[in-house]
Amino acid sequence: MKGKWALVTGATAGLGFGIAEGLAGAGANIVLHDLVAPQQAADDLSARFGVEVVAAGADLSRRESIAAMMADLLDRCGAIDILVNNAVVRHFSAIEQFPPDRWDEALAVNVSAPFHLIRLALPAMKRRGWGRIVNLGSIYSSRAVENRIDYVTTKTAILGLTRAVAIETARSGITCNTLCPGTLPTPAILNKIATLAETSGRPVEDETADYLGARQPTQRFIKLEAVAAMVVFLCGPAANDITGASLPIDGGWSVA
Repeated sequence: MKGKWALVTGATAGLGFGIAEGLAGAGANIVLHDLVAPQQAADDLSARFGVEVVAAGADLSRRESIAAMMADLLDRCGAIDILVNNAVVRHFSAIEQFPPDRWDEALAVNVSAPFHLIRLALPAMKRRGWGRIVNLGSIYSSRAVENRIDYVTTKTAILGLTRAVAIETARSGITCNTLCPGTLPTPAILNKIATLAETSGRPVEDETADYLGARQPTQRFIKLEAVAAMVVFLCGPAANDITGASLPIDGGWSVA
């Protein structure tokens, strides 16, 4: 992947940063995006992997902000060869109490932003005859859970976006796929488990075992490195004919 530019959204920490690490380790130059440009994380990535890293800040809920970021990146990099749509927002609430502004934000960041980023990245990909688009779905792209109407809806919509893009780009050297992870050891999940442990008075280890046992048959977290490795694989030559796919990485949760 040497010489290729990869844009990973929502990449200051957690899964986004893990994916950026995987791509940098494979030789790609990285655009590390978040709401505020993550310069320290970008400097760390560049120092460790010896690749060029650009820190980009943009509010993905605003179309004009996306357009400005992409115009700057295309001018600096020539093309975004690999686009990983990872950024996400979510709000936990029953439907009847769900704040309308949070719903609008989720649609903008989780669905419209990937559309706009793909739309703006495609012309340069097509000129080069090569491109990789990886959208991050979820186990909840294929099933529902209470009090997450925005997350379930938008992660399901990502599958349709992926299929449509894959069909339109099938003869252009570009692929578009969705990865659907199960439970990852992200800061948000670890904090949630810690809160459950504090409320119940039980050890964190016991709460973790129960939390995972109710979800993934393997009863262990999905490793960030495993998702990053799948992204790297999808960007390599062995995956040239994989497009429009929805690939689970969920420890068997989706088939249980």
